[in-house]
Amino acid sequence: QVQLVESGGGLVQAGDSLRLSCAASGRTFSNSAMGWFRQAPGKEREFVAAISPTGGSTKYTDSVKGRFAISRDSAENTVYLQMNSLKPEDTAVYYCAARPAYCSISSSANEYAYWGQGTQVTVSS
Repeated sequence: QVQLVESGGGLVQAGDSLRLSCAASGRTFSNSAMGWFRQAPGKEREFVAAISPTGGSTKYTDSVKGRFAISRDSAENTVYLQMNSLKPEDTAVYYCAARPAYCSISSSANEYAYWGQGTQVTVSS
């Protein structure tokens, strides 16, 4: 079992940066691929980024490549999403998610077993 708590969201202006954190509890964190997803009002939840259990492999949706960076600190049981050059279209609730242990990274929300409660990111123009 993995429990996830996101933090770090807020209201920023276009071009600003934010770093989201996802604190995980549970024995399987170090063996779990992790992902960030987001959901804007009236839209479906979409994949943002994912990282392998070791941190050696990452994956991003095209719209955030070069601007966002996912990382993890196994000692702290935390996953981060560094978001730079934010745009109004990045406005959404951001969710952290964990795959079952020993599974590879994925961009499909259906393949994630555990979810946090979400943190709001609002980017004004």
